[in-house]
Amino acid sequence: MRKLALDDDILMNIEKPERYIGNEVNSVMKDPSSVDIRFAMCFPDVYEIGMSHLGIQILYDMFNKREDIWCERVYSPWPDLDRVMREQKLPLFALESQDPIRDFDFLGITIQYEMCYTNILQVLDLSEIPLHAVDRKEDDPIVIGGGPCTYNPEPIAEFFDLFYIGEGEIAYDDLFVLYKMKKATGMTRKEFLRRAANIKGLYVPQFYDCTYGEDGTLSSLGRVDDSVPEKITKQIVMDFSNVSYPDAPVVPYIQATQDRVVLEIQRGCIRGCRFCQAGMLYRPLREKNVEKLKQQAEIMLKNTGYDEITLSSLSSSDYSQLDELLNFLIEICKEKGINISLPSLRIDAFSLDIMSKVQDVKKSSLTFAAEAGSQRMRNVINKGITEENIMNGALEAFKGGWNKVKFYFMLGHPGETEEDIKDIAHLCQRVAECYYDNIPKEERVGKISITASSSFFVPKPFTPFQWAPMNTEQEFLDKAHMVKDEVRAMPNQKSIRYTYHDAYVSELEGVLARGDRRVAAAIEEAYNSGCIFDAWTENFDREKWNQAFEKTGIDPYFYTARARSIDEILPWDLLDCGVSKKFLIREWEKAQQAVITPNCRQACGGCGCTAYKGGVCIESKN
Repeated sequence: MRKLALDDDILMNIEKPERYIGNEVNSVMKDPSSVDIRFAMCFPDVYEIGMSHLGIQILYDMFNKREDIWCERVYSPWPDLDRVMREQKLPLFALESQDPIRDFDFLGITIQYEMCYTNILQVLDLSEIPLHAVDRKEDDPIVIGGGPCTYNPEPIAEFFDLFYIGEGEIAYDDLFVLYKMKKATGMTRKEFLRRAANIKGLYVPQFYDCTYGEDGTLSSLGRVDDSVPEKITKQIVMDFSNVSYPDAPVVPYIQATQDRVVLEIQRGCIRGCRFCQAGMLYRPLREKNVEKLKQQAEIMLKNTGYDEITLSSLSSSDYSQLDELLNFLIEICKEKGINISLPSLRIDAFSLDIMSKVQDVKKSSLTFAAEAGSQRMRNVINKGITEENIMNGALEAFKGGWNKVKFYFMLGHPGETEEDIKDIAHLCQRVAECYYDNIPKEERVGKISITASSSFFVPKPFTPFQWAPMNTEQEFLDKAHMVKDEVRAMPNQKSIRYTYHDAYVSELEGVLARGDRRVAAAIEEAYNSGCIFDAWTENFDREKWNQAFEKTGIDPYFYTARARSIDEILPWDLLDCGVSKKFLIREWEKAQQAVITPNCRQACGGCGCTAYKGGVCIESKN
C-alpha cells in the first residue's frame, strides 16, 4: 500500500494538506521497478498555481505515455510545511510515489517567472540536492530548467545542469536515449552532460563562460569546450495539429487557479508588440486543426468532469477557425451546463456576439489591453490597435448591455512623455463619455464602471526593447501618481478606479530578467536570508533583497536603469530564439520613430522565422 511522506500529525496542522498527498483523478501510478527513468516535474510555486500550468500537463502526459519513464510532480511547499520539513529534516517528495526527489534521475523545473528564482533554491535545498551544479555527485538527479525564463538563464545558470531552450515536445526523446546509454555503460555525469550539450536545444552552462570589462559589461561570452556548439537554437513544434496533448489531465482535489479544461488552439502570435517576450519567443504562429480541437474538447470534458472550458492562446481572436470552433463548443456545452471562457479576444462585433451567447453579460466585465493611453505610445510599442478600435468596441459593448470595463496599461515604456501618461486618464474619460452620450437613460443597466490598472514596463530578452533603460521604482511611482491625479481631475472620476502594481517588485524583476551570472550570488544570499515565494505579496521582503544586493556587491541599477548599445554583448547572446537580432534592432529603431510594423498576416516583417517553413509564414502559399 502507498505510504504518505507526511504523517497525520503534520497533515492536520498545515494549510491545505491536499496539496501534498497526490492520488488525484487522472494522476499516473507506475511500478518504479518497471521503468528505466524516473522524472520529477517541478513547478516552483504553490500547488494551486503549478496545477494550472499547461506546459507541465503536456509533458507529464507525454512522458508517461512511454513505458520506460515515470514522470511525477512536485511543487514548492508553502511556508508552513517548509518550516516543518526543515525542523524535522524531511526530504522533499513527489506526489505520486511520495518518494524523495533526490532518488530520481531527473528534476525538471519549469521557470515561468523571475520572482520564482528563490523557490528554485528552496526545491533543491529541501530535496537535499547541492545548489550548485558543480557540487553534484554522480548519483544526484540531473537538474533541467525549461520555460520562458531560460531565454536568459545566466542569473540561475550555476544552479542547473542543463537548460532546455524551446518547446518541450522535441528534444527529450534524444536526451532519454542518451541517459539510458549512460546507465548501461557507466558514463560519467560530466561526459553525459557534454554529449547532452550536442543535442539541439540543450544548453549546459558549465561548458560556457564569460568575462567582464572594467565598466562591468560583458567583454566575452562563449564556449570553453570546442566539442559543444557555439550557439544553442530553440526547438519548436511545427506539426502542431498532431503534437502530444493530454486527453485526461490531472484533476486536483482543491481549486486550482485555472480550474477548467484548457484547449490550446494555437501557439505564437502575429501581433509583434515590442514589449512582449512571448510574442517573439513563440514565433511563428501555428494553428491547431479545428477538427482536432473539437475531438480534444469532447474527450477532455468527459475525462475530467469540469464544468468550464477555456481557450489557450496569446491572441484567440487571430485563430482563423474561431467562429466554427466556438459554435461547436456552444452546441456541446449548453446542453451540459458547461461554461465557456474566452480570454484574449479583441473587443469587436463578432466577439461581443459570441460572448453574449456564452456568458451572463449583465455580470461580466470586458477587458481592453490598451497598454498605453495615447495613440503615439501605442504606435511606439506596436500594439496594433487605434483609439477608434477601442471606442467602437466599447460602444458595441454598451449597446449589448455591458457597463463594466477593465483597461490594462503599462507605464514606463521607452520614450514615454507626461502627455502619454496623462492620456491614460483621458482615454478612460472618453470611454465614460461614450457610454453616457450614446446609451439613453432608460436603456442603461446602471452607471458606467471603469477599472484601469497599470503594470510597470520590464525590458525582456529577445524583444526590441531589450536595449532600453528601465524606470527606477521612484520614477514608476511618480508616473502612477500622475495618472491617479489626472483621473481625479476628470468629470467622470467617480466612475473610474485606478490601481497599479508594486514598483519595487517590477524593478527586481528587471534585475533578474537581464542579469548575468554575477546575479546568482544575490539570489542565493536572498534565499539564505529567508526569501521564498517572492511573487506573493504577503511573503515578499524587500529589505532582505536590498541586503542581498549590498552584501554581494550587485548594483541593481546596472541591470535596470542603464541603456544598452546595440553592439553590447548581452548575457543571452549564446541563444538563438529564431527571431534575428537584425529584426530586433530594426524594430527598436522604428519604435523610436513611433512607426508601426504590420502584423504577420498583413505583411512579412522579415523576423527570420520563415526558416521554420511553417505556420503563418506559409499560410499565403497554401
